[in-house]
Amino acid sequence: MKTKTLKRDKVNIITLGCSKNMVDSEVLSGQLIANDIDTIHENTKLDHNIVIINTCGFIDKAKEESINTILDNVALKKKGKLDKVYVTGCLSERYKNNLEEEIPEVDAFFGTMELPQILKQFEADYKGELIGERLLATPSHYAYVKISEGCNRTCSFCAIPLMRGQHVSRTIESIVAEAKQLVSRGVKEIMLIAQELTYYGLDIYKKRELPRLLNQLAIVPGLEWIRLHYAYPSKFPMEILDAMNAHDNICKYLDMPLQHAADNMLKAMKRNITRAEMEDLVNAIRAKVPGICLRTTLITGFPGETREDVEELKIFLQKMKFDRVGIFTYSHEEDTSAFDFEDAISAEEKEERAQEIMEVQQDISLEKNAEKVGKVFKVLVDKRESGRYIGRTEFDSVEVDNEVIINSKQKLVIGDFVNVKITKAFDYDLEGDIV
Repeated sequence: MKTKTLKRDKVNIITLGCSKNMVDSEVLSGQLIANDIDTIHENTKLDHNIVIINTCGFIDKAKEESINTILDNVALKKKGKLDKVYVTGCLSERYKNNLEEEIPEVDAFFGTMELPQILKQFEADYKGELIGERLLATPSHYAYVKISEGCNRTCSFCAIPLMRGQHVSRTIESIVAEAKQLVSRGVKEIMLIAQELTYYGLDIYKKRELPRLLNQLAIVPGLEWIRLHYAYPSKFPMEILDAMNAHDNICKYLDMPLQHAADNMLKAMKRNITRAEMEDLVNAIRAKVPGICLRTTLITGFPGETREDVEELKIFLQKMKFDRVGIFTYSHEEDTSAFDFEDAISAEEKEERAQEIMEVQQDISLEKNAEKVGKVFKVLVDKRESGRYIGRTEFDSVEVDNEVIINSKQKLVIGDFVNVKITKAFDYDLEGDIV
């Protein structure tokens, strides 16, 4: 592709939003590199001349961050510091026409499924044989693997199906091949992601096949940890837990967003489950996989939520004692069924409710961490910060969960596993010594 500069093009990919977006950026970068185009993620040297911004359109804060990032790079283009600015991802998929009108300085906008069209801007061809050939934006010892695209659920608050389309599963063979390729590059942990893991296989195999996928991934040589993110609770396939029990390298960890606990909120959110059913499910999971770490995500400030609903949610947390909890404040999304509801709770009140709920979880987290003091855990060394090594147990995913501060007089290798005896517990982190 010709530009004003005589230098060879260098592309910087900026990724906003979730791990699914990160995988899309990694795949895009792999395709560009395969076409002999110099590509980098989140370049801090600013020696690139082309930017591709992979946007998020999930909630208001994410939209704002995406818009600001676009405007910042358009400003650089106006100053002559960039030749091209391209925009892709969820925000672009959903608001392409509006964005083209409001920010005409962007050279082109693309949707979430338009990778070949992006490549055409560089006179590059999509190479279908490049399974797993990604420029990892993560450290080399772990990677995200997307097993499906889109979602068939109809949750009233969620615009993801509008941006990502209907559920489309990848084949087991392609996922296993990608895992093998990643392991050959030094990856030891893969995190399986999808908008909804438990639906996997229904479209192409006519039944839920996540258990079969797990059993095949678990025998990939060198794959030491397999982690599950984003499981839908209604009609949860318990066979997943059989695979977890059968293989030591499937982490005893499950990320299952529940969103709320008050039945009137669950009904309004179209979650297809009641509080009693959720409690039964959580108890059944814990009975089948003793010691499993359960992570959930909640929404506060949904239209119609009362103080009583908030109190019920707090009581639910105190009763169920989840290991990990994340929380979002409700964001009013166009074209979702909840958009017709009056969004009468102020942003400040939503934040206050979220803080109240997290204060409850903070106490639970400290209590659970204290139970680990004196015990030895297998820990994956992720990084070195301020002279100390930081890692994770199998019960913690990257960025969203606890970390383990590792005290070691010896030099450790990033990406190695070590045994750590926990000596201190904090609200959300642990500290321990090499055994």
